[in-house]
Amino acid sequence: MEDLPEDLAAEIFNKITSTSDLNSLSLVSKQLYKTEGNQRAAVRVGSGLCTATEALTALCARFPNLRKVEIDYSDCVPRCVHQLNNKGLSVFSSHCSSLIDLTLSFCSYINDYGLSCLAHCKTLVSLRLISTPQITSIGLFSVAVGCTSLSVLHLIDCEKIDSVEWLEYFGRDGSLEELVVRNCKGISHHDLLKFGSGWMKLQKFEFEGNRGFYGISQGYAVYDSLYDAHSRDIYDWCCESLNYLRLAHIKTLPEVGLRVVLGKCKALEKLCLEYVHALNDNDMIALSTSCSNLKSISLWLDIQYYSSDVSNGEVRTSFTDKSLYSLAVNCRMLQIVDFKFDGCSRDWPSEIGFTQKGFLALIRSCPIRVLVLDTANFLDEEGMKAISSTPHLETLELTLCPAVTDAGMRFIAHTPCLRNLTLRVCHEVTDVGVAELGREHKLESLVIDYCGQVSLQGVQGVAKSVHYSKDFAKWMKIGLGSGC
Repeated sequence: MEDLPEDLAAEIFNKITSTSDLNSLSLVSKQLYKTEGNQRAAVRVGSGLCTATEALTALCARFPNLRKVEIDYSDCVPRCVHQLNNKGLSVFSSHCSSLIDLTLSFCSYINDYGLSCLAHCKTLVSLRLISTPQITSIGLFSVAVGCTSLSVLHLIDCEKIDSVEWLEYFGRDGSLEELVVRNCKGISHHDLLKFGSGWMKLQKFEFEGNRGFYGISQGYAVYDSLYDAHSRDIYDWCCESLNYLRLAHIKTLPEVGLRVVLGKCKALEKLCLEYVHALNDNDMIALSTSCSNLKSISLWLDIQYYSSDVSNGEVRTSFTDKSLYSLAVNCRMLQIVDFKFDGCSRDWPSEIGFTQKGFLALIRSCPIRVLVLDTANFLDEEGMKAISSTPHLETLELTLCPAVTDAGMRFIAHTPCLRNLTLRVCHEVTDVGVAELGREHKLESLVIDYCGQVSLQGVQGVAKSVHYSKDFAKWMKIGLGSGC
């Protein structure tokens, strides 16, 4: 093995993806040990990185060409004394000249001084800070100034980052193409507008505010259903490169805030709005008229109070059929639709601003491949019949849809391209309806979760792959997850 040509050894290592296999092979000979060390481009370490500075120095010496490093202490006891500290972080600038991607998760001993060491990593392209409690805006500003090649920045659960000088600097002089800010208490959605001309370069943007009870923003303000944040252009920049936008858990009064971005994204392909309060039809109309390339939309909506006259309001989700009609007319490339209506009762159809008529106008106008509906109390047998005639639909997921019955399943069984079906908490579907699905022999996969009248015997043989569960707790966990 010592005589194996180095280029051949390198090719062998390139074909092995398992870390344990790479480690085992490197022990066969000194040559393979050296070759594997030079070839390794990415490592992920955690609690095993004891006496962190020395260990990290040895790690960089062992793998001199590292390009991607993830340090994750999420499984450690809080404030573990063996965690990576500021001195250890300085190792990257002196021993890791090829580093382009760094993730620091739950690193409790790193503060602004340590983060400033990264300013010397001139090749750094991507930085993700997750639950780093001592990092403030000062450290982040030093990164903004020093890391001139940085194009990806994620800030998740960073409690002490507040002032936004760093954001203004990135917007003015930086090269950010991807910015993710989640659950950072000191950063509001109004602050993000200070990114200014930086929006022109941005391709992916996520902002998630602090979550309320069960992850849903709570509030009882009355929102103006006629307010138009797009009727005047108070910002002279656009988001012409933005193709992915996610806004979640934003509680706001009718001030503009990030809602103004919705009318400026000409290249947008994927949109996720999860529990964003105060939006109305004007926001969706502004977005759809400027985003003809939109391919995926996810709307997770809860009940809000809307009125153009405070003395005479209505309780419903954010958007109405006006939004659906605008999407149907302007977004003819839409392929993925995910609608969730949280807290809406089957006994009060008016709590959902959409009607079945508006919904069917959308799916008939667009080449929908994936359709996900949660608590859609407007969907009945007529709606299922219309869905079954959509020529491109491959995946259908229905959760808590009370009017979906065996009759609907008879229609769905004839959907031309349907391959994957999921039913969760649809208690009006029985074994009879599931049997209809099996007669066509089309389904690749079938998932049945907590549908009270469907038995394990009833799903046997209906699809090539079948998942069946009656575990309500598991469904609750799924229902509270993130959609995008």
